[in-house]
Amino acid sequence: MMKVYQAINAVQSELAKIGITKSRTNQQGASYKFRGIDDIFNTVSPLLAQHGLCILPRVLSRECIERQTKAGGAIFYVTVEVEFDFVAAVDGSKHTVKTFGEAMDTSDKATNKAMSAAYKYAALQAFAIPTEGDNDADAHTLEVAPRITKTPLNDNQVTNFTVAINDANTKEELEKAFTAAYRLAQGQGDTKNIDIFTTLKDARKTALGL
Repeated sequence: MMKVYQAINAVQSELAKIGITKSRTNQQGASYKFRGIDDIFNTVSPLLAQHGLCILPRVLSRECIERQTKAGGAIFYVTVEVEFDFVAAVDGSKHTVKTFGEAMDTSDKATNKAMSAAYKYAALQAFAIPTEGDNDADAHTLEVAPRITKTPLNDNQVTNFTVAINDANTKEELEKAFTAAYRLAQGQGDTKNIDIFTTLKDARKTALGL
């Protein structure tokens, strides 16, 4: 008999008695109560150890989109698709739970936050952890500017950048021409022409013996 379900049920039974209340309050924008990832870890971890249950993550995919805050800075939206193996230590039997985690951050913490969100909801749903109120999650509300629709470079731009790269006669001229082309194409999300400009640059470097 697979022991993993007995272990999950044992943890679930303990949590059904104590629950995890929403003791934290969102600090920006709308004011609402939520349970933080620390609340989940601090409550669930001792029970996992007690009942011989391990939760092991496996990231299946990650998507990162850069947006702009109303103040003009960069903000990163990250979505991760994660599978969590609930493994019984006694016999190695397992049950896999898949969730998505979404988060945003203005520095380098968006992926960490998204992973925490994925774990949080995997635990909440697998163990049916009781609480009160609705299921809001984030401690902070970040305001972003409306999404700007990006368009590929037009034919004249592509032609001008192509000529500049092909006409470069020194390493400095080539780097200057390529950088200008790359930055504009990147800003427009034009990955097709980024690849074209990169190929042209590499060919010109070879032709110049660089």
